[in-house]
Amino acid sequence: MTLKVAIVGRPNVGKSTLFNRLAGRKIAIVHDQPGVTRDRKEADAKLRDINMKIIDTAGFEYSKEDSLEKRMWQQTEKAIKEADVCLFLFDARDGIQPYDEFFANLVRQSGKPVILLANKCEGKLQEDSIHEAYKLGLGEPVPFSAEHGLGLLDLYDMLKPHDKKAEAKTENKNDVLSEEGSEDEKVKSRPIQLAIVGRPNVGKSTLMNALLKDERMLTGSEAGVTRDAISVDWEWKGRKIKLVDTAGLRRHSKIEDSLEKMSAASTKHAAFMAQVVVLVLDADAVLDKQDLTIARQVIDEGRTLVIAVNKWDIANRKEALQKLNDKLQTSLTQVEGVPTVTISALKGENLDKLMSAVFKVYDRWNTRIPTAPLNKWFADMIDNYPPPLGKNKRRIKLRYITQAKTRPPAFYIFSSNPEGLPDAYLRYLMNNLRETFDLGGIPLRVTVRKTGNPYAEKDKYHSK
Repeated sequence: MTLKVAIVGRPNVGKSTLFNRLAGRKIAIVHDQPGVTRDRKEADAKLRDINMKIIDTAGFEYSKEDSLEKRMWQQTEKAIKEADVCLFLFDARDGIQPYDEFFANLVRQSGKPVILLANKCEGKLQEDSIHEAYKLGLGEPVPFSAEHGLGLLDLYDMLKPHDKKAEAKTENKNDVLSEEGSEDEKVKSRPIQLAIVGRPNVGKSTLMNALLKDERMLTGSEAGVTRDAISVDWEWKGRKIKLVDTAGLRRHSKIEDSLEKMSAASTKHAAFMAQVVVLVLDADAVLDKQDLTIARQVIDEGRTLVIAVNKWDIANRKEALQKLNDKLQTSLTQVEGVPTVTISALKGENLDKLMSAVFKVYDRWNTRIPTAPLNKWFADMIDNYPPPLGKNKRRIKLRYITQAKTRPPAFYIFSSNPEGLPDAYLRYLMNNLRETFDLGGIPLRVTVRKTGNPYAEKDKYHSK
């Protein structure tokens, strides 16, 4: 069992900075503006020989009303409940604030072990704040600097007694040594990276909660509730998935705030690192300009795309479908056959159908076609419709085709005159390739290369 560590405290005390420090990379958005973190964010971390699951949480802001702040606090409560130990941060530069005392009382009531960190202790000016922290009743404060990595050894010494994996480490090593299997089995056992993207307020977080069957993500009528990419480990019918919720993307020209720019960058990074991207649309505004921009970027990056038309339970269905089909045929011609699924995330409708589409395009994305049937198809295509004269008015001879890689499928066509092959003929081959080998809905890469001269080496040998 991995040690679960929740990082808690009021806004802007350095929780996300500590999260990134322990994770060893910049995962969470860090900004001077208070309240940047809203959802729980989890990552694997290691401090010397302690393996941990760390949880970044929203800064505590008390609210009795049914507001965003209250929903944020509920997420923090869940993190504390799930954790084995809490790291309570306060800002040693600002000293103990009323919210620190109020929050400390709530954490004490949880009954969880707490390690008190006096963050931003780069110098000796914060000594008074450190002594003042004893009144929180959370034990001895540890001078710390998440930004500069000061105090990590002290943190290790305090975490070590809570490390529940100590007794199981020998067993775990034996399990790892006994693992056997083919490379294909190992690939199938790896989690699929699945990112949910779209414009603000189309229901991305609601969809993620519906899939997880848990109120894991903050939702609400406010646009832009999600600010950072949040990943969650999940399984669907026995297949492992790393499910990633992202911040809504607006048109680039409308983004002025630096925090929103960071959120947009986090979303694009998550989408481009994913293997399958679910683009969520509002049924009343399908594939507008921003949706098309997102879809094209996903395809250009070689990722697979599934379109989920949300809020179908309240949509004008006939009009929405007609508009969607028209847009796909006229504005998203790079990939034919992108799967579209109508869903209601709020009511949990058609989620199995959505996930089936996800795995169908994922399997296509991993397709490798044997050389013999591939070249048999290639020869038939040339016999049915020989290549015309090239752009440079020279005759074109297409010799053979080979698949260079998968994810996405990429092919090399070898020709005597590669630069002369007309674009229309290349499209003819790609369209038939999709149809014959069931590669619809995924990006393909086809490159025409010049055939080497088979007599070049002989001539070189005879000239010696």
